[in-house]
Amino acid sequence: MQKIGRRQFTVGMAAAALLGVGRSAVAADYPERPIKIDVMYAAGAATDFQARIVTSRMQKVMGQPGVIVNMPGAGGMSGWNEFVSKAKPDGYELASYNAPSFIAQSIQFKDRAKFNLDNLVPIANWGVDPAVLIVPASSPFSTVDELVEYARANPKALTISGAGLFAGHDIARRQLENAAGIQTSYVATAGGGPAMQMVVSAHAKAGFNNLSDAYRNRSRLKILAIAMEARDEKFLPEVPTLMESGFDVDGTSANHRGLMGVKDTPADIIGYLEEKLIEIFKSKEVGEKMEKGGSPMKIMGAGEVAQMWQDQHKTLVALFKDVAS
Repeated sequence: MQKIGRRQFTVGMAAAALLGVGRSAVAADYPERPIKIDVMYAAGAATDFQARIVTSRMQKVMGQPGVIVNMPGAGGMSGWNEFVSKAKPDGYELASYNAPSFIAQSIQFKDRAKFNLDNLVPIANWGVDPAVLIVPASSPFSTVDELVEYARANPKALTISGAGLFAGHDIARRQLENAAGIQTSYVATAGGGPAMQMVVSAHAKAGFNNLSDAYRNRSRLKILAIAMEARDEKFLPEVPTLMESGFDVDGTSANHRGLMGVKDTPADIIGYLEEKLIEIFKSKEVGEKMEKGGSPMKIMGAGEVAQMWQDQHKTLVALFKDVAS
């Protein structure tokens, strides 16, 4: 079993301390039982798909397995609420995060969201999944310009599906509305899987969804554009950015995924988890499985994640300035 011993902790350890994470004497045999990992979306969705890959080596590296528990609902808010309300600060229950989704919800749903940047502690980030604009395979739209032209001529007639209100997909939709001067009708679903099915079955005229999910379903739909500053040359090199089409939509909506703990988790546990999880994320086995599933990786430690959360919070506050919750 891998144990916390007499070693130098990583930069993330210092970052955790700066975030106010409590320090305590921790038994040298942590972890001594399986670690529960709450995933706030349904089985088979992009977050679940990736979380199972990136935690698959925990038993080998840490001596204990990570046990995935799916907690879908309200675009992730139900699960994050339960996590901050019930998880003990002992390192035996972690949660996946989807940023900007959870940050946006903490801003817009202050009366319902129990979580925020003050009661959650970042550990490590494994990937970033940009939002892509998709339409059914049978859609008359083959370009973003055609879709926008229809939306301008038919206000609110264009239905766009996505994984929950104020999730990354909804953020990309709002950015496109602002940039193109259009009005659409948002179909908020419980997660990326149901949102994808809405487009595949043509129950929605369009959708914003994860690049990874769209990549795996690319034979069943059209991918019109990616909401990033540059094309994804690895998985979808032929798909233009929305910026290339003349619409100022950047990567604010891109879904960063990783693991986090609750406030007051001992700093030495956060540091240990950060070190071991980054080792797992960087392994050849994980990298190959993620690439096969069309899942872009972006590995960051606790300090980088904390800064990313703060940057996103600032951007989203400005984006939602005139939006009622």
